[in-house]
Amino acid sequence: MQVARLGQVHRVTGETDVRVQLDLDGSGRCQANTGVPFLDHMLHQISSHGLIDLEVNAVGDTHIDDHHTNEDVGIAFGQALAQALGDRRGIHRFGHFVAPLDEALVQVALDCSGRPHLSYGLAIPAQKIGSYDTELVKEFFVAVANNAGLTLHLRQLDGVNSHHIVEAGFKAFARALRLATELDPRRAGAVPSSKGVLERAGA
Repeated sequence: MQVARLGQVHRVTGETDVRVQLDLDGSGRCQANTGVPFLDHMLHQISSHGLIDLEVNAVGDTHIDDHHTNEDVGIAFGQALAQALGDRRGIHRFGHFVAPLDEALVQVALDCSGRPHLSYGLAIPAQKIGSYDTELVKEFFVAVANNAGLTLHLRQLDGVNSHHIVEAGFKAFARALRLATELDPRRAGAVPSSKGVLERAGA
């Protein structure tokens, strides 16, 4: 019988109050209320295309700007993901996906290695998508990679429309994450490393 792979984090700072719950073996149900509409839209992409049941609620100092809420949601999501993965037994570990969205094409390769690293290669033409600062895309993925223990590479292969580029990036991330975190029946519950152990994010 498979153990439920769940993560639940409540992060409170002087700038934000963030709650994240996720189920890695879900069906893509999502409830996202962060006060940052474009971030909510991207969280729905992660949930839908990663088949992760996700609930995110955040209250932050968005009257200043979206930076703190965006970063802290990324931190809490990464911590919940690390919690759900546990010692990472039985997973495929590696994931790769190339997502097209009209003229945009974005590649994501990731390793649930426990060793945080982000190599970011999105060239987003616009400074804003709606009210969302596009420089916050990188900050979100930095927070996720650092707190989930992911080695994460994002590469833009094509694209000129900022919304298309960013959304393709989140969709590619979601699909690569799904591939990496799904259970490999041939692993038989073993840790997917020749060393027999993977680093534990946050440990």
